[in-house]
Amino acid sequence: MTEQRPKVNPPSGFLAGALARKRAEVDLARRGQPRAELERLVAARSAARSLSDALRGAGVSVIAEVKRGSPSAGILDAGIDAPARARLYAERGAAAVSVLTDMGFDGRLADLEAVAAAVSVPVVRKDFLVDPWQIWESRAAGADAALLIVAALGAGELEALVAESAAAELGLLLEVHDRAEAGAAIDAGVAVIGVNARDLSSLEVDVDSALSTVAWLRREAPDAVIVAESGIAGEEGVRRARDAGADAVLVGEHLSRSVDPGIALERLLAAGRGAGGSA
Repeated sequence: MTEQRPKVNPPSGFLAGALARKRAEVDLARRGQPRAELERLVAARSAARSLSDALRGAGVSVIAEVKRGSPSAGILDAGIDAPARARLYAERGAAAVSVLTDMGFDGRLADLEAVAAAVSVPVVRKDFLVDPWQIWESRAAGADAALLIVAALGAGELEALVAESAAAELGLLLEVHDRAEAGAAIDAGVAVIGVNARDLSSLEVDVDSALSTVAWLRREAPDAVIVAESGIAGEEGVRRARDAGADAVLVGEHLSRSVDPGIALERLLAAGRGAGGSA
């Protein structure tokens, strides 16, 4: 008998506002760049680098994020040299690099394009993706994978974007917040599932609840690559994610605030391998 999944709640609060803004942005951008043009650009690109393959391996991998700001912390580094920072992360052992492109937080698609040309590890576009057009825009800009937020999409929309990503040969990081959303992610059949400790409706962070969802996913989807997102503030955070069953962590703010982001990344990787060190 098939288990009855709890329903995913519709978007509310901060997330609902961000999605309304994003849909308006996409409607405007699509007028200037038709999908057919994006498809031609994608056809000329080399094959995408596999995010799921990059994150599998011994220890906990790190997706290091290049970001100018965030919804919770505001501006972090408005003047960041995105490709230089991405190269630093890749050289110090990041398995992949995420680039925040949402204009609401000073993100830029140009940062994604520059980073994709600068590193050999998979590059993930982090934004609010709500339309199939954005799938092709992401791949045309050089993304190897993109973040999809389950809470942002109805069941039909999620299914359509997953199918569109397969057509564009764009990998996915499917983000969930709770077990209801995690069940929807399992049903979608996406290889990489991220558990965000931040509730995008309220912007509150609950790491304990997120790690409980990570552990549940580890049992329910043993073959999935599971990524712990948000609230990873140091080595102890990585160790807790590892113990819960995460294969990787996505870290942005902690690295952005570090005096030496390269050393901070190396410490996170050491913790993910079970090496010693202070929290």
